[in-house]
Amino acid sequence: MSSPDPDNARTAGATDAATEPAPIKAVPLRRPGRWVAAIVIAILFALFVYGAATNEGYQWGTYLSYLFDVRITEGALVTLELTVLAMVIGVVLGVTLAVMRLSPNPVLRSVSWGYLWIFRGTPVYVQLLFWGLFPSLYKVIELGIPFGGPHFTHWNVQQWQAPFLFAMIGLGLNESAYMAEIVRAGINSVDEGQREASYALGMSWSRTMWRTVLPQAMRVIIPPTGNELISMLKTTSLVTAIPLTIDLYGRAHDISSVNFKPVPLLLVAATWYLVITSVLMVGQYYLERYYSRGASRRLTGRQLRALAATTNLGEVAK
Repeated sequence: MSSPDPDNARTAGATDAATEPAPIKAVPLRRPGRWVAAIVIAILFALFVYGAATNEGYQWGTYLSYLFDVRITEGALVTLELTVLAMVIGVVLGVTLAVMRLSPNPVLRSVSWGYLWIFRGTPVYVQLLFWGLFPSLYKVIELGIPFGGPHFTHWNVQQWQAPFLFAMIGLGLNESAYMAEIVRAGINSVDEGQREASYALGMSWSRTMWRTVLPQAMRVIIPPTGNELISMLKTTSLVTAIPLTIDLYGRAHDISSVNFKPVPLLLVAATWYLVITSVLMVGQYYLERYYSRGASRRLTGRQLRALAATTNLGEVAK
């Protein structure tokens, strides 16, 4: 056999190197429109802040003097308590109404539909007005056998001086109608095969709903529930219809009616609403992330680092 000619091999190598394409250089796409838009927005925002800071109509001195006033902080605490209690009523009753709406029992379905029709079809302010007039509509509540039968107990409603209780009930009952539709949408998002598997294991309809369907529906239920909680916080400002004036907005309104400075007191109330809403949004974010585990194929930073470490260990072992 003849040995390969080194001159021919060198020539072939030079030819291959000459024909090899040059490496592609990635050039980032320039987007001047984004920079122009950002600069314009920044200038407008700076002008707005400067104009508000130099506008004497805002009365920033009064705003700072009442921002941490004891009456305002107590009103903020009452608003937070009212929000949480009304939301608890709305969630518990809303889940019950959603299950009734999906029940095979026609009586339960009809009752749930009628409840939703009434409380979703009338404004919440009108409902709160009715709850404010409740002592005049029902002076005495008696519990017993109707049509002349004996009465076991009775309550004198006119002696109840509990506007906070009526506000909590009114907001909770109204919220339950919307929570029922949110829960129903979450239940319907669960695959039908989950219910069929539960039925095959011998579970009843109610047990299947509480043990199989509702836990999986939480991923869909949690985001709009967080939005409803934030909305409930702001809806508490309507409890002046009861009337309830110990909440955040009621205290700010009472103070402004005395010193005749409504603008800075409104800014104080808006600041507290914004702070509480921001805290609730942070809690909503972490709660959504907890219930969204396994629903997305996108890996987190920790998972990517663990995967890279595992790959490097496998290469070293080889």
